[in-house]
Amino acid sequence: MIPTGLLGGSFNPAHGGHRAISLNAIDSLHLDELWWLVSPGNPLKPKAGMAPLPARLASARRMARRAPIRATGIEAELGTRYTIDTLKKLVRRYPDRQFIWIMGADNLVQLPRWRDWRGIARLMPIAVIARPGYNDRAHARRAMGWLRRFVRPADQKSHWTDWRPPALVFLRFSPDVRSATAMRQANPRWFERYEGRALRDPVTRSRLVEPTKKGRI
Repeated sequence: MIPTGLLGGSFNPAHGGHRAISLNAIDSLHLDELWWLVSPGNPLKPKAGMAPLPARLASARRMARRAPIRATGIEAELGTRYTIDTLKKLVRRYPDRQFIWIMGADNLVQLPRWRDWRGIARLMPIAVIARPGYNDRAHARRAMGWLRRFVRPADQKSHWTDWRPPALVFLRFSPDVRSATAMRQANPRWFERYEGRALRDPVTRSRLVEPTKKGRI
């Protein structure tokens, strides 16, 4: 079984903060690989300002270079919209891998809005990465009312492959203030640098091509 982390997001665009927390998670959890699941479209995020998937995937692949990180748009191929459906299909499709879901404390705050969020916790262990400004609220929300009983000590995090889900562990790294929102504000047309590029998904091996400017955001 290949210990593999899963980190989902829009990556609009990917940035050094994504890379930093991923490398820390790889080290802390003793992962062989960490997959960035670049979402075709997050139901909880507005479509306005969302760059096309090929551009976001290209930015993620560039940020993941020379690291055991694989940026993939596999959700587009699977045809899934919700995390629970994606994770179920990944577990079936890759029986040689043992997955752990990785999320920020900001997502834990809104976890009860996710479809079948308890099902996610029952499917695989979850590692929550602390984020400044969200940690206290995360513990106070409805999700933790149910998940609190399944929290494992942080000093046992490297043994997550032995855990039977539901199992939750909190990871704390040095705070990273970089954000995709700030990058978009500084350069709203960031995605144009990836225009017209063809790229192969490192997980599915399928090809994506960034569309031309016609009809772009």
